[in-house]
Amino acid sequence: MSTVDHIEALKARHASLEQAISEENHRPHPDDDAICSLKKQKLLIKDEIVRLTSPATRH
Repeated sequence: MSTVDHIEALKARHASLEQAISEENHRPHPDDDAICSLKKQKLLIKDEIVRLTSPATRH
């Protein structure tokens, strides 16, 4: 998998986590622990995307 493909896969996963967070927030009784876990996963993915796209990592 190329770096570009990997970044696109991470972006897709990031979007699906955003959707899952939104769905959980709109339930009658949102699970705060689940939302926290999803947000942590989303942040880790965002950090990985930034790392892969930062000019310092390009050679």
